[in-house]
Amino acid sequence: MVRILKKKFMKAALEEAEKAFDKQEVPVGAVVVCNDTIIARAHNLTETLRDPTAHAEMQAITAATSWLGGKYLTDCTIYVTLEPCAMCAGAIGWSQASGLVYGASDEKKGYTKVKGDLLHPKTIIEQGVLEGECKELLLRFFKSKRK
Repeated sequence: MVRILKKKFMKAALEEAEKAFDKQEVPVGAVVVCNDTIIARAHNLTETLRDPTAHAEMQAITAATSWLGGKYLTDCTIYVTLEPCAMCAGAIGWSQASGLVYGASDEKKGYTKVKGDLLHPKTIIEQGVLEGECKELLLRFFKSKRK
């Protein structure tokens, strides 16, 4: 049952990534889940907002903390289609999210390439949920840019 829910929530993140793709943004999507309910949805908006910090995770954290009325996501899990960068991992750490689930690894800019602990020590991490679908969308996007 838990695995089914994780796939359901990652599919919701993929729907957000598709929205980014349609806007010519790097297709990364994120959702924040609390008590098995999505409380925030977001996708990359760096081009739209002309803001290098407008990553899907940052947008989702802001929406979730606004919904909850506080700065901590201690009972929440963040689902994101691509491994967070160091900036987003730091924000996830500061939010004290209880979980991070991501689809595809980011070989170039993922937070796991950085030395040090960026996430909160209690954050439970799972990678590779719907990894194939997450990678495929990114590959399709970058292939379209190289034509």
